[in-house]
Amino acid sequence: MRVVSGIQPTGDLHLGNLLGAILRWVRMQEEAECLFFLADLHAITVYNDPTKLRANIREMAAALLASGVDPAKSTLFAHSQVPEHAELQWILGCTARIGWLNRMTQFKAKSGKNKETASVGLYTYPVLQAADVMLYNATHVPVGDDQKQHIELARDIAMKFNNDYGVELFTAPEPFIGGGAAARVMSLRDGNEKMSKSAESDMTRINLTDDDDTIAQKVRKAKTDPEPLPETAKGLEARPEAKNLVGILAAIEDRSVDAVLAEHAGKGFGDFKPVLADALVGLLSPLRARLEEFRRDPAELDRILDAGAARARELAIPTVAAAKKAVGLSR
Repeated sequence: MRVVSGIQPTGDLHLGNLLGAILRWVRMQEEAECLFFLADLHAITVYNDPTKLRANIREMAAALLASGVDPAKSTLFAHSQVPEHAELQWILGCTARIGWLNRMTQFKAKSGKNKETASVGLYTYPVLQAADVMLYNATHVPVGDDQKQHIELARDIAMKFNNDYGVELFTAPEPFIGGGAAARVMSLRDGNEKMSKSAESDMTRINLTDDDDTIAQKVRKAKTDPEPLPETAKGLEARPEAKNLVGILAAIEDRSVDAVLAEHAGKGFGDFKPVLADALVGLLSPLRARLEEFRRDPAELDRILDAGAARARELAIPTVAAAKKAVGLSR
């Protein structure tokens, strides 16, 4: 089993990034051969300040390593350091069909009301995503509900390419359900909105760099309701803020929501919030210390990413060579 997954290098990482993706990666590397990349080629489908993008690549690498992604167990690299991603995208873009891309709901969501002003890269990035996976003949890709359509596109492209050229080159990938469930972390001020770095108030999120006192303060001031905690998860359905806080503790402790509620049922948030704050401090305090160590050694970050890119290219170069031969671009 080979798993491939990428994450865009954004700054100001928060708890949602950690529980929603990064810690799942850490668990995955114990279950399968993993290649993890910083998706800087995807990042430039919208404008990014070049200086910030370069800094964010290192920052994301530091966060992944501090969180437990182990370069001795997984291949970690920056997208742009493996040029075969872009080369294969062009070949696969000549296999994919306009009608397939027109059905991709993520473009509609990301391009907004005036899609005519969106970049061509934003429109075609699902083909790059397919190339990211097919380049390494990944058998499985970890995805959330909003990305399942992209796996279907990759499968369609793989099967059409193989059929068109009479080869068995590309693997049709499957969604990966290992690594545990990814938590969906919501705003501390609105349980119906995802935790986001773009929210105006810093009190809506817990940043990976927040100190212990700040974490405790944010949890204490998080929006809740006056009702006691129920006995089962079903009792949280109409209580988004309560559901969010209980879900965060469940993710940190790697337990089900029902298991957490069995311990805290009947308690108010005056009792529950200190427990959650202690759990968050226990998770983030050592991570923050490791993150600072990596930040102080950018040369080591670059060394790790360079070594990962070299390993990734060993897998990628033969795939592109076979694809070029299949379509008649080489002997």
